[in-house]
Amino acid sequence: MKAKAVWLVAILLLGVIASGCIGGEKETGTQTAGKVQLTGDFTKDVVAIGKVLEQNGISEVKFSAWGSGDPNSVMRVYGIVEAARRINKIWADNGIKVKIVITDTHYVASFQDAYKEYLSKQPLGQAGDFFVNSYAFLPTLADEGYILDITDYANAYKSVIDDFYPSLIEASKYKGRLYGLPQDTEARPLYVRKDVAAKIGLDVNTLPEKVKSGEFTWSDVYYWAKKAKESGAAEWGLIHRKGSAHPDLIQFIFAFGGKLYDPNTGKLVVDVPAVYKWLYVEWKFAQDGLLPKDIMSWDWAKQIHPTIVEGKTLFDIGGTWYWTEWQTKQYYHGRGLKPEEVKEWFAYTLFPAGEKGDKPVTLSQPFIWMINSKAGAQNPKYDELKDVYHMLAFLMIIKASDPDINAIHSVISAHLPVRKEAAKLIKDEKWLNDLKNLNLDLDPTVKDNIKNIVQATVNPINAQFLADVSYMLEYTHLAPAHPKYPALADIFKEAVDKVLRGEMTPEDAVNYIIQKVNADPELKENVEIQGEIPKNWKFPQ
Repeated sequence: MKAKAVWLVAILLLGVIASGCIGGEKETGTQTAGKVQLTGDFTKDVVAIGKVLEQNGISEVKFSAWGSGDPNSVMRVYGIVEAARRINKIWADNGIKVKIVITDTHYVASFQDAYKEYLSKQPLGQAGDFFVNSYAFLPTLADEGYILDITDYANAYKSVIDDFYPSLIEASKYKGRLYGLPQDTEARPLYVRKDVAAKIGLDVNTLPEKVKSGEFTWSDVYYWAKKAKESGAAEWGLIHRKGSAHPDLIQFIFAFGGKLYDPNTGKLVVDVPAVYKWLYVEWKFAQDGLLPKDIMSWDWAKQIHPTIVEGKTLFDIGGTWYWTEWQTKQYYHGRGLKPEEVKEWFAYTLFPAGEKGDKPVTLSQPFIWMINSKAGAQNPKYDELKDVYHMLAFLMIIKASDPDINAIHSVISAHLPVRKEAAKLIKDEKWLNDLKNLNLDLDPTVKDNIKNIVQATVNPINAQFLADVSYMLEYTHLAPAHPKYPALADIFKEAVDKVLRGEMTPEDAVNYIIQKVNADPELKENVEIQGEIPKNWKFPQ
């Protein structure tokens, strides 16, 4: 009888031990029936999440990706498609019968329009699960509770986070919390048309160093622009970008030694002397016929880019992404440029100092992978498994940030890589050749959507361009990540338009900005007006 009891206990113990190993689902300590804790081991975390979904009867997870920007930056949405494929493969390799399906890759040209659409549709539950857009909008989206705070998730992935350039991680934060991961960044060179410069005797070979030293300022830009116009070498001296809340032109504020934000008060700043000098330069160029008075309403594809690539201007304030956009879009007499033509026709340098004693600058506007705070809401058992869906969404932007995905985006769109490992990859000749032939392990949908861009842009000339402009990040500034900055930028845009058209003098335009700020109680509370209009200031000097 005693021996029978011993055998019974032994059988019970074996049963208990076996129960932890049924189906190979050994308890890892990171997974419970409905809860997963991220460990930083990507495969382990993905498997744990997959098992929880499977245990809850879920075989398909639907997500959507929204992005915006120039035509070559489609990896802002297809990076998410590729991340889904890589996670699906991990699940398949581990016998987990769950699959991520990307239901929508919504991509529009205007990042401002994309932001407005997201603002209007997020409260209705109709916005994308993933949203790639400017860091400038992140504070507002975080303040409204529209995007996910990923700080705690990211703490488990410190080794990945540390591979991003620190300034870009800072741009992804709001009030000390992380609300996204950097997707790309860029610099904004001053492009110089070489053939026009040669006609008027401007040496572009020495220009970058003269700009770096502060020897060549905006008075010199004016001098050469005027010479190009008056000699008939070019129709215009200068072309620049346009747009509401667009950061390009605020480079003038930094170039004239001004600031846009006071870290001590947390408020935006209207730096009156710097803003006045900026508006004066715009006004002077336009009144002297060197810059179109109506440039702020020009069409990108029909006017701005063709004017630049057809050699009708000496200077252009553009972005690094122009380099490959000119190769893939039909801006030049109905065709794109060849890499060799872009190299032969354009020189590039930092944005010059405003005047002697100031420093050259550039400006970056990092784009950020952001996760909708309702990510996964269209899937089964959302209320019960919300945390699991959110963790999966976080792992998707971790995977979408893989160095090769980031490097592909950089090469085909001429944006600068956001990770150190991606920067190494774009210098790898073999990898570039594999990309050129699309001999990479990518989702067929991704390959199909980038093949034309790859054929036009993957070239050693373009990789060398990225290497050449990387130093500009040492001079870069960021527009303030403040919820009220877009509203202030809109007022700046209105003021620029008015001085260009000659409807206001620079002094009137500064007063217009101050009046508009003071008329808006929220702006007035968040903006400091600093300094006065300088007396007897002259341009050009």
